[in-house]
Amino acid sequence: MDIRYLRSLAGRFPTISKASTEIINLSAILSLPKGTEHFVSDLHGENEQFLHVLKNSSGYIKEKIEEEFGNTLSEKDKRTLATLIYYPEQKLALIEKQETDIDDWYKITLNRLLKVTCRIASKYTRSRVRKMLSSDFAYIFEEIIFENDVNHDKDDYYNSIISTVINIGRAPACIIALCQTIQRLAVTHLHVLGDIYDRGPGPHIIMDTLMDYHSVDIQWGNHDITWMAAASGHPACIAVVLRFAARYGELDIIEDGYGINLVPLLRFVTATYPNSPGSNFNIHYNKETYNEMDLESDRRIQKAMAIIQFKLEGQVIKAHPEFHMEDRLLLEKIDYQNGTINLDGKIYPLNDTDFPTIDPADPFKLTPEEEAVMDRLVSAFTHSEKLNRHVRFLYDKGSLYLIYNNNLLYHGCVPFDDDGNFIKVQVGEKHLYGKCLYDELDTLCRKAYYLPPGPEKTYAQDIMWFIWCNKNSPLFGKNKMATFERYFIDDESTWVEVKNPYYKFLEDETAINKILTAFELDPEKSRIINGHVPVKNKENPVKCSGKLMIIDGGFSKAYQKTTGIAGYTLVYNSKRMFLAAHKPFTSTEEAIANEDDVHSDHMIVENFPHRHLVADTDDGKLIQEQIADLKELLYAYRQGIIRESSKYF
Repeated sequence: MDIRYLRSLAGRFPTISKASTEIINLSAILSLPKGTEHFVSDLHGENEQFLHVLKNSSGYIKEKIEEEFGNTLSEKDKRTLATLIYYPEQKLALIEKQETDIDDWYKITLNRLLKVTCRIASKYTRSRVRKMLSSDFAYIFEEIIFENDVNHDKDDYYNSIISTVINIGRAPACIIALCQTIQRLAVTHLHVLGDIYDRGPGPHIIMDTLMDYHSVDIQWGNHDITWMAAASGHPACIAVVLRFAARYGELDIIEDGYGINLVPLLRFVTATYPNSPGSNFNIHYNKETYNEMDLESDRRIQKAMAIIQFKLEGQVIKAHPEFHMEDRLLLEKIDYQNGTINLDGKIYPLNDTDFPTIDPADPFKLTPEEEAVMDRLVSAFTHSEKLNRHVRFLYDKGSLYLIYNNNLLYHGCVPFDDDGNFIKVQVGEKHLYGKCLYDELDTLCRKAYYLPPGPEKTYAQDIMWFIWCNKNSPLFGKNKMATFERYFIDDESTWVEVKNPYYKFLEDETAINKILTAFELDPEKSRIINGHVPVKNKENPVKCSGKLMIIDGGFSKAYQKTTGIAGYTLVYNSKRMFLAAHKPFTSTEEAIANEDDVHSDHMIVENFPHRHLVADTDDGKLIQEQIADLKELLYAYRQGIIRESSKYF
């Protein structure tokens, strides 16, 4: 080994004793059960439902309560304990109003919470659990959590700790701290398989939560990509983001969530579109939270941004013939005099012909007023401190795909042709497919945000728009995005978006093995975990004998009429891998009051014949490398190649 590296390592482990101790510690960690991984996807701004699923770990915490107490607690007591763990502050406030002997309840509850903590903490080192405990209580409860159940010599000591906590008025704070510790210990690592943004009211709240989470990675979805590109200043993606927000009555996300001033846009649409758009621009809003006084202005904003979007997208398409999207230059296919459009040789009447900003001679050119509005919006998006903080986090923790513990995670699809072959996608001068395509697009996404202004940045930004809606994009996976047709053509046959052939090969083992091999994984030991497409209630999300799982969470209320459920999440622990099917979520208040868990059913994907250990994971491989390095250091010490530091003797 390089002597310079060994000397650097000796700075951290300056004696044989310290290096040996670290080898012993690391070797012991390899024998611990692997941590629990939690997989969620397609959150679409539904922050309350996401937070509930996150807090209950898709039913994993309830499972641990059941393991600990079994028939010794009633179902009602177990539900109450679970709800307390999920929402400690809110549930505690309700219970304190109802209990007649609150001190007795504190004592019982603290003991129950400590038992659950002990069970969940059993597969972690003491030092890791100590880090997870609240600093206010770490010292006094560390011994209780790691006590030996067989040895009762210190029972009075432990009981005295709990009694004193209650007597000095610290029981509520302690209960809250233990509940939060259980939540943190229940899941070692969280995977988010894309589409945090659009449709729901709280993507910014979800992002704040993820930034505070102890361990997380994100695979970008096509909706996330538009927000990332918008933050970089790409006008077409800004138009997409605003149109979506207006369509779902969620412009508050833009204004209040991210501090972006929409007053200039409102003035523009009021002056430019005095006539309210037709029903094709209706707002899909939440009746409980939406202010219906905003309906007309939001419909105008939706139409204005749709027209601006089509213009800006046309400019991108014309600038990049290699995108092969000339068929989406729809504004130049309109007969403005007769109010019709020619699609693939067939003439369709338009249901709305009020186009005050479109010049038929140059339909993709923005008017001076549109340019002024977009200039302001570009400046506002690129200078929004909170938006850019969230986007930098998406870049830091995110990627187009991830290989983690032999699982291949991505949102969308790997583009196939009808024969089950990879489509070679042109990116610049290259024609790429599989892993190489993902890697190149990932690099360009980062350049789009981090490069200074110039042609290279502009090209990378246009690629992010390509990822949003091109038929060969791995994050889109359809032959077209029929936004224009849905707005302006009543014939629903024009609305059809044909899925990439990838989706017809989900049960084809040859095709799935081809993907795994392209990403340098062993098809016999690896799986694909896939987001993006909502799974219906009666559809099996486990494909190809367990080699691929679709876990679109179906969080978006817009999908739940079709799916019948709120989708699936996945849990992978040391003993098994299982899917949790979720009921549509009503509200946090109801979940607390009714003590409802959002998950409805578990589907076992695989029970492992042998418990998976840390040694079997990617982290385990890194630890084994560290152990090998430390053994080299021990050899160097013992051979006199490197001297021990005498000040540590």
